[in-house]
Amino acid sequence: MDTLQEVLKKGDTTVVDVRTPAEYMGGHVAGSINIPVNEIVTRLDEFGQMKNVVVCCASGIRSQLASKVLQQHHINCFDGGTWLNVNNYLNN
Repeated sequence: MDTLQEVLKKGDTTVVDVRTPAEYMGGHVAGSINIPVNEIVTRLDEFGQMKNVVVCCASGIRSQLASKVLQQHHINCFDGGTWLNVNNYLNN
């Protein structure tokens, strides 16, 4: 299984921030997209177009939930934990 760092270095990774739009606007990973965790099930079709999906949030709780929901719908994804964690890996 790949580590977060390996997934992010693949180059064709989509970072999905599952926080609320207000939280996202307060700071996020550059290039990430915002799909709040409560909208994931209604927006599953968008995930089908993505490769190497990494989900993140503020504390890691919502990203863990999001990754489980996506995996239940047969969407390959990686739980990146906090957006700050993902941002740190991308910038180092």
